Amino acid sequence: MAWVILLVSGMLEAVWATALGKSEGLSKGGPTIVFGISIAASMAGLAWAMRTLPVGTSYAVWVGIGATLTVAYAMFSGAESVSVVKVLLLLGLVGCIVGLKLAH
Repeated sequence: MAWVILLVSGMLEAVWATALGKSEGLSKGGPTIVFGISIAASMAGLAWAMRTLPVGTSYAVWVGIGATLTVAYAMFSGAESVSVVKVLLLLGLVGCIVGLKLAH
C-alpha cells in the first residue's frame, strides 16, 4: 500500500509544480489554491509512505515521478519543446524509478 500512496504522491508533486508555475508567483487565485492543496496532499502521502519504505528510496521515487510527469505534461501542452534526447532521458528516469522499486 505504501508504494501506491508514494506513486499518487509523486503524481501530486507534478500537479503542484505545474500549478506553482501557472500561479505567477502565487498571485493567481485558482492555481495558488491547487498548489496549496496538492502540495499538502503530496507531502502527507510521502510522509505516510516513509513510515514503511526507506527514506532515500521514497524520496528518489517521489521526485522522479514528479519530475517526469511535470516535464511530460509541459512537453504535451507545448510549454516545453520535445526532442528525442529529452524523451530518452525521461524514459531512463522512469527505468531508474522502476529499478528502485524492484531493488526494494
